[in-house]
Amino acid sequence: MTINWNMKEEAAMGRSSSRNGAVDFEQKERARVLPGGERRSVNGEKNLMDERGDEKAGGLAPWKRALDFAVIFALLPGIALIGGAVALLVKCGSPGPIFFRQPRVGYKGRQFTCYKFRTMQTNAETASHQKHTQQLINNQAPMVKLDANRDPRLVPLGAALRATGLDELPQLLNVLRGEMSIVGPRPCVLYEYELYEPWQRRRFEAVPGLTGLWQVSGKNRTTFNQMINLDIEYSKRQSLWLDLRIIFKTLPALWTQCLDTRAMRRKQARSRTANISKSILNNL
Repeated sequence: MTINWNMKEEAAMGRSSSRNGAVDFEQKERARVLPGGERRSVNGEKNLMDERGDEKAGGLAPWKRALDFAVIFALLPGIALIGGAVALLVKCGSPGPIFFRQPRVGYKGRQFTCYKFRTMQTNAETASHQKHTQQLINNQAPMVKLDANRDPRLVPLGAALRATGLDELPQLLNVLRGEMSIVGPRPCVLYEYELYEPWQRRRFEAVPGLTGLWQVSGKNRTTFNQMINLDIEYSKRQSLWLDLRIIFKTLPALWTQCLDTRAMRRKQARSRTANISKSILNNL
């Protein structure tokens, strides 16, 4: 049931706090809108769109809302079992909170609090992910995740949780709150949004989701602009039947993604071994 992320990394989350097992995040942050939003406060500061009346049902059609609830309640026993196991792994594998909260950009540029299982060390640096994101946008290279290269910031089994999308199970809370949907473009982090060109922000014309057209259309094999175009295409074509097709394709797509990641790591391991052997021979 996800998810995955490809590039929208948890490293962007900033610092974690252990109070109540999660990172504190000011409630008022939920109301802020990013550049491109319509509302500002009296003092000119960019402000929140917490008045949902402007967008009918927060951008969710009745059929889409019904599908979200149907999927969640149909899978609830499995979600509870798997979620409990993941929470135990995170708790036992690394000191710090089980969950983390991070501001993300969603429908019409709204900022909201996104939930995940924590897969990074607390206080992990974020500069490397910001640089990686900018390179992917500028170079239009395949969107390989930064942690595919054995990111040292990850907690034990963090890479496996991220590759399978299990770290994003808590985002079902965002779905229940109407901030996300089961199907839709992935919500991006704030500094990524600021790098977007105006046409690329059209991907926010659909409510963000756990899985989507991009995820089942190649994901890590696609470039940044290909992702954007797939998200824009989904925002134009979204329908019950398209959502159902994407949901049914998600598990096979995740399996393919895991195989791709495994193959990439084996290739990198062989390359490192060859380089070490070459270095030894040169020193003889």
